[in-house]
Amino acid sequence: MTWALLGGVAGVALQLQQAALWPWSAYAALLGAGLLAAAGLAWPAWVPGRRQGMALPLVAMALAFGLCGLRATVFLDHALQPALEGRDLQVTGVIAAMPQARETGLRLRLAVESARSDGAPVRLPPLVDLAWYAGAAGDAAQADPPPAVHAGERWRLTVRLKAPHGARNPHGFDYELWLWEQGVQATGYVRSSARLDALHGPPERLAATWRYPVEQLRERVRDAILRGVDSAADGAQQRAIGVVAALVTGDQRAIERADWDVFRATGVAHLMSISGLHITLFAWLAAALLGRAWRRSARLCLMLPAPTAALVGGVLLAGAYALFSGWGVPAQRTVVMLATVALLRLSGRRWPWPQVWLLACAVVLLADPWALLQPGFWLSFIAVAVLFATDNRAISAYPAGVTGHFYALLREQWVVTLALTPLSLLLFGQVSLVGLLANLLAIPWATLVVTPLALLGVLWAPLWQAAAWCVQALTLLLQWLAAWPWAQIALPMAPLWAGVAAVAGGALLALRLPWALRLLGLPLLLPALWWQAPRPPPGQFELLAADVGQGQAVLVRTARHALLYDAGPRYHQDSDAGQRVLVPLLRALGERLDLLLLSHGDSDHTGGAAAVLAQQPQAELLASMEAGHPLQALRRARPCVAGQDWHWDGVRFELLHPPQHLLQPAPDAAGGRAPKPNALSCVLRITAADGRAALLVGDIERDQEQALLAAAAPLAADLLLVPHHGSKTSSSDAFIAAVAPRLALVQAGYRNRFGHPAPEVAARYTERGITLVQTPQCGAARWVSGQPQDMHCERQAGRRYWHHAVP
Repeated sequence: MTWALLGGVAGVALQLQQAALWPWSAYAALLGAGLLAAAGLAWPAWVPGRRQGMALPLVAMALAFGLCGLRATVFLDHALQPALEGRDLQVTGVIAAMPQARETGLRLRLAVESARSDGAPVRLPPLVDLAWYAGAAGDAAQADPPPAVHAGERWRLTVRLKAPHGARNPHGFDYELWLWEQGVQATGYVRSSARLDALHGPPERLAATWRYPVEQLRERVRDAILRGVDSAADGAQQRAIGVVAALVTGDQRAIERADWDVFRATGVAHLMSISGLHITLFAWLAAALLGRAWRRSARLCLMLPAPTAALVGGVLLAGAYALFSGWGVPAQRTVVMLATVALLRLSGRRWPWPQVWLLACAVVLLADPWALLQPGFWLSFIAVAVLFATDNRAISAYPAGVTGHFYALLREQWVVTLALTPLSLLLFGQVSLVGLLANLLAIPWATLVVTPLALLGVLWAPLWQAAAWCVQALTLLLQWLAAWPWAQIALPMAPLWAGVAAVAGGALLALRLPWALRLLGLPLLLPALWWQAPRPPPGQFELLAADVGQGQAVLVRTARHALLYDAGPRYHQDSDAGQRVLVPLLRALGERLDLLLLSHGDSDHTGGAAAVLAQQPQAELLASMEAGHPLQALRRARPCVAGQDWHWDGVRFELLHPPQHLLQPAPDAAGGRAPKPNALSCVLRITAADGRAALLVGDIERDQEQALLAAAAPLAADLLLVPHHGSKTSSSDAFIAAVAPRLALVQAGYRNRFGHPAPEVAARYTERGITLVQTPQCGAARWVSGQPQDMHCERQAGRRYWHHAVP
């Protein structure tokens, strides 16, 4: 059985490495062959015992590989047809989840019932995610805010959809995998304007239905919690009630970003959302209460033993709690684990803990194969494995009573922290040094006080306010811990081999073995702790254009220095490219910026600058921005002016634009109108010791291109960052001819509303034999001056079958 389970897990892991899916018939044939082989192995007379044991893991691997692949092909068959992207579609469907309110409007999940395009029926994916904006919605002006929308309602809407497409950056979040696990195969937005409403009819609520009753209940409970906040309450109390809403209903967006930062810095983020810990604790409490009540009835005990009733009831009630909390992937995983262990116990079998643990892993992957790629899967299963391996003989070592329970809790928390710290570094590149103390205080407080009060508030609403007060007290403590020096450290993301060695070292240190053996884990930690990302040799430089959507951000690295050219866009009030992409990227590379250069003040170039400056306080700011720009209040910028230059590690950096007179325009008859921000874009030329060069030009337009040509600026470069994202107002023939690049890189968003790059601009580059690289197809693009003809594309190098293949 052990080898069969290992074979099944290996089969899932192998299938998840596929860049593209085979035809469904290939997986069906593999699955059929595996079933026939399994049937043959069931007859020992046909296959000798030794050969049977050798063949069993291979058969299990084939079965798991075939089943996982077949499920993926069936799911992918419902994907959005490329021809329907960007078209106005009339869709009728039911709101499948409680709407999420944002400052820009609503986020909806719609279960599609029917759809039409130009009057003809079309097939759409069963589940789509929609944004309903307040104000401008794409290119359709929508002055009114969205109406009240509730789970379970049937609506008729005009929408525009596109395939799920997320940023692809080194060590970045896989948004497309997350949507795949959610069952969502298209995203888009609701369209509403006077012209569209006259043509297709306005958005219309058709009926309230009985469908998705759990989501309807969740929404009512969440809204009741949030309505219970006193309008005169301070910000801390309002944020605390958001945490209560998250604990009860699983709505993590109710938690403010600043609070998430504190929770992550102190290592307690897992306590502030519906996690495996909450589900497991709920199952334990439910089983204890149900068992005590069951024993009070002799008739019930004769019908079913109390331990059995408690075990079954605890798992069922935990499943109900997980369902009410949104049935998120961590909750699903925990319920499957609990049910597996419960069924094994009910069967009367007493397996050794490694087999129980492996069986739970296999069952979870049978239900959700893609969980294997989620950090939560590894954190939870490795924590359980370490506790299994260390606690059985440790419990009896402590005295009975409160003191004994405290020492046992302290030891368990220490063991889990020791074992999971290397794994946290491998998965996230950072770890909280105050996490042990914070969790030691927060786990009993959050699980035994806050969460029960929050759940009991469903029965008596005033308990929600009591839970909020408890959250406030805990938050004050966590803020104090987060303010400690070195409360959290970040290390460069080590390669897989070093991370696996470090995890093995942490587990070895945590096991109850003689210290002579446990100390052997220390050398295994060193490669991950001392790892440094490779850097270019002296005289060369590396350029990494991050995938930030419709915006610009380019990291330039030399042997000992680093520069960030622009900081990407602001997505909405609580999210920007700095916080979501650039800060994690810089941490993963272990990078300390010497200079942040902002080409000009437009928000798609400066939206993430505040987050980057907060994480990189030592970085100097060089920019072309007006004196009243909000970033000037955070850190005074030195203006970039043509003629400035410097050398780092044998690499020359020179600014070619803007000239000094543009920064101080002379008044004219029109009243001294200032140049547009695009006209002031900082143009940076970077030249390696061997003459290889890259030209970064921001959003300059034809007039600035002509000015550079007239000034005989040194424009020739091997790599050109295409001006203004490929806008038709830039990339004139003369400018392209003067630069004569091998490669031209366009940083733009997938199906962006500006149409960047313009088809005629793309044609100008391709007609000259210049390779045009676009971030929607490439993801993050990495170019090294020592290999000027090559471009490394993150989307292509790390491709998996669930990733969007851009036409």
